[in-house]
Amino acid sequence: MEYLGWLLVGLLLGGGIAFFAFRYKSGVFGGGESESVVPLLSKHFHPVATTNVTISERKFPFRVRADLQRAIDRLFSEETKILHFCGIRKDFAHEGVSLTDCLVTSSHYPTVSVPPEYEELDVGDATPVRVLKIGLWLLEKRGVRFSVLLSPAGRRYEQVTGIQFQVGTPNSPEGTQISNDFFNHLEKAVLNAESYRGKVLSLEQAPHSYTGESSGITVHKIRTVCRDQLVLPESTLKLLERNVIQFVKQRERLTNFKQETKKGILLCGPPGTGKTHTIHYLINALKDHTTLLISAEQVGLLSEYMTLARLLQPSIVVIEDVDLIARDRANLNGPCAEAMLNKLLNEMDGLKPDADILFILTTNRPETLEAALASRPGRVDQAIEYPLPDETGRHKLIRLYSQGVRLADEVVTEMVRRTEGVSPAFIKELMRRSVQFHVERDGTGDISMDDVTSALDEMLACGLNLKLLGAKLPIGFNG
Repeated sequence: MEYLGWLLVGLLLGGGIAFFAFRYKSGVFGGGESESVVPLLSKHFHPVATTNVTISERKFPFRVRADLQRAIDRLFSEETKILHFCGIRKDFAHEGVSLTDCLVTSSHYPTVSVPPEYEELDVGDATPVRVLKIGLWLLEKRGVRFSVLLSPAGRRYEQVTGIQFQVGTPNSPEGTQISNDFFNHLEKAVLNAESYRGKVLSLEQAPHSYTGESSGITVHKIRTVCRDQLVLPESTLKLLERNVIQFVKQRERLTNFKQETKKGILLCGPPGTGKTHTIHYLINALKDHTTLLISAEQVGLLSEYMTLARLLQPSIVVIEDVDLIARDRANLNGPCAEAMLNKLLNEMDGLKPDADILFILTTNRPETLEAALASRPGRVDQAIEYPLPDETGRHKLIRLYSQGVRLADEVVTEMVRRTEGVSPAFIKELMRRSVQFHVERDGTGDISMDDVTSALDEMLACGLNLKLLGAKLPIGFNG
């Protein structure tokens, strides 16, 4: 009986091993019916032995995938002939797949060809850019055969941080030249940055959006704001345009006279007075500039933002509510807050004098800012104060925000009188609520003073509402 028991165990083990060997050989484990890429490359390089193939590599940031994809699409459609293309996979390759894996035979986990996988990147154009995730090209150029492998490189918190290109060429001067030409082509594409130059950008922190598209960079669509939509005192407008619009126009001549072409502007004033509105105007006025929008919670990515600002210059770096990260040192809470402040100061101060970078910072509380930022030319060169609108300004704002409806002159005059001390944001909301009351009364488009009074009563029902809408309680509201 003991003999029969051991015989049964032997048969089971033997059958299991035979079954596993059959399954592995048939491709059920490790790639299905996929073909090993080792013989493909051996045949491709023949008569050059794969042991005489030289591999060169270059790594690029993950966020420039769109430009890299466009670069290889152009390169492989011009003078380089594609002999074979496929995706590749190697099981249990925790460090990624390399070109060496494609050249060396492995009896356990071979590198196999699979259908290529793509991902769509939103770069702000009508259609997204379709980028390859991992792929192998067998190529020929001027009679010399070579290979290119694109693969992810580097991971941080389960997210890929880089893209790696490896070029395998014969160990010859011709092969070396092909490798150099290839990488020069990629570097030029990254420096040109055609996918993102001249757009409004921010860096993604989440891996994917709700649309399923991911790029590492978000492209923003902002509303168009013209100069006549800026309702500011004439002195403020002149200061703004001289220090931004005219400064940019004169950059080349300033350079000729050995003057710096970077500049920092601080927009300060109560909430709702038009600081963000002004930024939209400047972005539209400087269409050849790339704009980078940095929120307070993204200051940890400041170094990467500044790398992009240098790459994509001329550029505008916008940090709204800068007081959240640049408060006076005496009021900072802990070493992390101070480290963020120092990072901002160092990045602004560390730019070369000829960097065509414009910083635009905004704050509602200029008195809380660190003196090393707000009182240091070279970081902030000009502060521009945004006051609450005067009588002329309120008249313009009411007309601006009443487009689409009709207001009699006497209604406008009364609204101007009763809105002393409010912000532009308050007037905008006042017009919307007035129109809403008018619609509820089945009006025909002629806004009455009753509509405006109902809106004012509702907006003033709570003192907190005044603060939210950027207003102080004025005498004019009493009637």
